Amino acid sequence: MSEPNASGDVERFGYQQELRRSLSFWDLLIYGLIFMVPIAPFGIFGSVFAASGGMVALAYAVGAVGMVFTAVSYAQMSQAFPLAGSVYAYAGRGIAPPFGFVAGWQILLDYILIPALLYIISGIAMNAFVPGVPVVVWVIGFIVLNTVINYFGIELTARTNRVMLVGELIVLVIFLVIGVVAIASGKATGDGLSPLFDSGTFSVGLIFSAVSLAALSFLGFDAISTLSEENREAGNQVARATVLSLLVVAVLFVVQTWVAALLVPDRERLLSEGDTAGTAFYDAAEHAGGHWLYVLTAVTTAVAWGFADALVAQAATSRLLYSMARDRQLPRFLAKVHPDHQVPERATFLVAAISVAVGTGLTLRDDYGVSLLTTLVNFGALTAFLLLHLSVIVHHLVRRRSRDYLRHLVVPLCGMAILGYVVVEAKVAAQTVGLVWLGIGLVVMTVLLLRRRSEGHRVPARPE
Repeated sequence: MSEPNASGDVERFGYQQELRRSLSFWDLLIYGLIFMVPIAPFGIFGSVFAASGGMVALAYAVGAVGMVFTAVSYAQMSQAFPLAGSVYAYAGRGIAPPFGFVAGWQILLDYILIPALLYIISGIAMNAFVPGVPVVVWVIGFIVLNTVINYFGIELTARTNRVMLVGELIVLVIFLVIGVVAIASGKATGDGLSPLFDSGTFSVGLIFSAVSLAALSFLGFDAISTLSEENREAGNQVARATVLSLLVVAVLFVVQTWVAALLVPDRERLLSEGDTAGTAFYDAAEHAGGHWLYVLTAVTTAVAWGFADALVAQAATSRLLYSMARDRQLPRFLAKVHPDHQVPERATFLVAAISVAVGTGLTLRDDYGVSLLTTLVNFGALTAFLLLHLSVIVHHLVRRRSRDYLRHLVVPLCGMAILGYVVVEAKVAAQTVGLVWLGIGLVVMTVLLLRRRSEGHRVPARPE
C-alpha cells in the first residue's frame, strides 16, 4: 500500500485545513536552522566543556551522530503523516493513540520549557553587556516581542527568520576567522586535538553525560515537522529540510567548539569549577580578538536565543498544543485558530504565559536554573524521540511489511541505542523530574481516555 501524499489536504486524516499553507522548502530549512541556532554552542559552551573534560567537539560530534538517526526517522514519519503534531501524531498513528499521547506529553516538557530557557540565557548575555538592566527585564521584553510577531502570522515569523539567520552566520564567520588567526599566532591554550580526544580525561560515560547537555543545541530540526500543515510544496520537503538542517548545524557546531576550546583562557579553572557565570565562550572570544569580540558574541547570543530561536520555539510549541487539543488530548480551547492570522492564538498566548512564569521565577535563583532546565528539556525530547524510532518500526516494518531494513529497522534501532544511553547518563535531577512528569502524563491520559470513552469520542482514524 502506498503512503498518503504529504502535500494532500489534511481532510484525508479526518481534519479540516485551518492553518495557512504558505511556507516553501527554504522557509522550512531556515526555520530549522534558526531553531537549532547556528551559534547555539555560544550559550552553553562552558557547561559542555566542563562536563566533557574539555572534549567539547567530541561531545557535539557524538550528539550529531545520534541526532542524524533521529532526523532520518522524522523524515520517514513526516512523509507518512504530514500533520502538525510532530512526534505526537507519528507515535499516535504509527503505533497507537496512547503512545502518541505519551510522546506528545514528554516532548511538551521540551517544548514548554525551552522558550523559558532561551529567554533566560539571552537575558544573562544581555545583562553581561548592560549590567544596569536586570535579567528579568530582558526576559519579559523578549517574550512580549516574540508573542506579537507570532500572533500576526507565520509569514511574518518566516521573514524575520531569514534576516536573523544571515546575522548569526556573519558573526560566526567573524569569530572563526579571528579565532583561527589567533591560534596560528600562538594564542592557543590547549593541544590541537584535545577538543576531540584527551586520553587523560576520556571515558564513554563522561562523553555521553556531556552529550545530554550538548543535545540542547540540536533540538529544533524536529520542530520542522510541526509546520507540515503550513507547507505549500511537495510532502517530501519537510523530510529534506529536517535532515539537511541537522547536517549543516552539526558541522558548524563541531568547528566552532573546536576553535573555542583551544582559546579558553583558564582551562583548569573551567574544568574544576564549571562555567558559573555562563561566559566561557565570550571569554574565549575576548582572548582571541579583544573585548569587542566578547561584546559581539554575547549580544548576538542574546538576540539569537532570546529573539530568533525563542520566536520559532514559541511557534512550534503552539502548533503542538493545537494539534493535541484538536484531538482532545488537551483542553479543546487551545485548538482555537485566529480567523484572520490563521495561527493557534490561544496556544500562542499560553506558551507566552508559561514562559513568563518559569522565566521570571528562575531569575530569582543564583544560577538561574540553566543547567537544570537544559537537562529537563533534553530529557523530555530524548524520551519522545525513543517513541518516534519505535513508531518507524511498527508502522513501516510491522504494519506495512516494508523490506527497507536500513531505514525502517537499522536506523531506528541505532537511534534508540544512542539516545537511550544518553538518557541513562543524564543528571539524576532531570531523570527524577522527567519520570514524575511522565507519571503525571499517564494519570492525565487515563482520565482523558475514560472521559472520551464516556462521550463516545475518538481521534480521527489513520487512513490506510
